[in-house]
Amino acid sequence: MAPTKRPYYEQVDIENTQKLRELLAELPPFVKDYFRGIEPVTASRTRIAYAYDLGVFFNYLLTSNPEFARRGMKDLKAADLDQITLGDLEEYAEYLKYYDKGEEDHVNKERGIKRKLSSLKSFYNYYYRREIIRTNPAALIELPKIHEKEIVRLDPDEVALLLDAVESGEKLTPRQAAFHEKTKVRDLAILTLLLGTGIRVSECVGLNITDVDFKNDGIRIHRKGGKEVVVYFGDEVEQALAAYMEQRKLIVEEEGSEGALFLSLQNRRISVRAVENLVKKYARIVTTLKNITPHKLRSTYGTSLYRETGDIYLVADVLGHSDVNTTKKHYAALEDDRRRYARDKVRLRETNEKKDSQ
Repeated sequence: MAPTKRPYYEQVDIENTQKLRELLAELPPFVKDYFRGIEPVTASRTRIAYAYDLGVFFNYLLTSNPEFARRGMKDLKAADLDQITLGDLEEYAEYLKYYDKGEEDHVNKERGIKRKLSSLKSFYNYYYRREIIRTNPAALIELPKIHEKEIVRLDPDEVALLLDAVESGEKLTPRQAAFHEKTKVRDLAILTLLLGTGIRVSECVGLNITDVDFKNDGIRIHRKGGKEVVVYFGDEVEQALAAYMEQRKLIVEEEGSEGALFLSLQNRRISVRAVENLVKKYARIVTTLKNITPHKLRSTYGTSLYRETGDIYLVADVLGHSDVNTTKKHYAALEDDRRRYARDKVRLRETNEKKDSQ
């Protein structure tokens, strides 16, 4: 009997788990306790990022801090964290701006520095709360202030132009045009789905044929952490998906991609990178001033939904944000527009015109 094929999201989790184990093998043994402790409340990709960040920190200690100059990575213990002072961590924060990374120099911008220091704060907090260490200098480290950039999104007319570009294939390069007829229906389904539901690109490529329910106009997706939810779609998404599904019935997928909804030209489950490339390909036809990615299409959907409903909690729920403050931060400019709109809606006195008419 052939082994049961694992769902795509389970396969990704397995790959992430293997990657995390490889990273932990390069870190001090005591660090594994921390990762076991945070596993129930973090996604696998988050833990991988933390492992990378802690690797930078411990390598810095062993190469730059005199107290640890003669120590090896496997010799470090949780108690050694008590030997590190606030000054040491401030020097580490300075080091993060520019450091040697193998064969090349690595420059961190504000967001990269903030992430690495946030990882360190989480790490220290774990051991301090459990009274494994006596001091917590990481709690005193100030995180760099992030200068928020304006969120890039497509305007409504640009959305229409983008979908028109997919259908027509005009302005594509000769090489792109050669494949356009083969991928047009699929590409239109992918872009319409991303723009019409706001799902993440990872959720899109993870879809199987059985995840689409035309009776209820919904798709079953797996959010971060494996949570299964149903996201509903409108008529335009339904039409694009239905057209693609007719084409999909005629395609025999390669082994390992059985049941995958969206396929590459090699008849394998389409990758995140491939979707990123096709979004970029068509977006360049519409705008050269905006760097449009699948995540920008998600922002476009969130903006449209908020403008139509004014319900920030609904937007947070549909986009899968665990914290509504994340949503508020992204759509703060729109909230300001709504407050401006409200300024003249409540009258405290009757207008002179109304008084004169009485």
